[in-house]
Amino acid sequence: MNFSRIQSFLKSIAKNNNREWFEKNKPKYLEAKNLFDDFVEAFHKELLKFDDSLAGLNPRKLAFRIYRDVRFSKDKRPYKVNMGAGLSPKGKMEQEPGYYLHIEPGKSFIAGGFYMPDSGNLAKIRQEIDYNTKGFLKIITDKKFKKYFAGLDDFDKLKTAPKGYPKDHPQIDLLKHKSFIVSHYFMDKEVLDKKFVKQAAEIARVIKPLNDFLSNAIS
Repeated sequence: MNFSRIQSFLKSIAKNNNREWFEKNKPKYLEAKNLFDDFVEAFHKELLKFDDSLAGLNPRKLAFRIYRDVRFSKDKRPYKVNMGAGLSPKGKMEQEPGYYLHIEPGKSFIAGGFYMPDSGNLAKIRQEIDYNTKGFLKIITDKKFKKYFAGLDDFDKLKTAPKGYPKDHPQIDLLKHKSFIVSHYFMDKEVLDKKFVKQAAEIARVIKPLNDFLSNAIS
């Protein structure tokens, strides 16, 4: 995969985030997007070796748009400075667990789990963690899991106990989460390595038990 072309485009748009520049350089964007789609296709093929729930996906339709929704944002830059793709059974991690790839110079990462479940799914996940604490802890304390992740990302948590759970619940820190996501960051040299697709898939394999737990919780 020629990630150097993707990285070059992303560095350029970060410095020239305006429509005039983008339109003049659209062929470079289309080249970078096609290369990224190639990578997602290869990554999807690797995932199918251990996660057949993704079998019905068209990997070339899983990348997120580069255009930013600026309607309610103070940041009016029209374009993202990264390329990302979501892979889950129904498509792009819409109200279901899955995998997310984010490519951005100096900030590339892979993530997995369930991002911002709605109130119904959130209640089911918390209930499953409460009922099957041992099973959940087994996943997040596994040696391979801890090799890549320090635990659940804590960007989206309540400050107090969720309704229905006591403040002194033994797993209250887990139950405060509103998203159940783990992330692993890569150095640029790792992204540029020809083995990157294999490395990303290896980490996704470690994420799968978490996804399975969350999927079972909402089923």
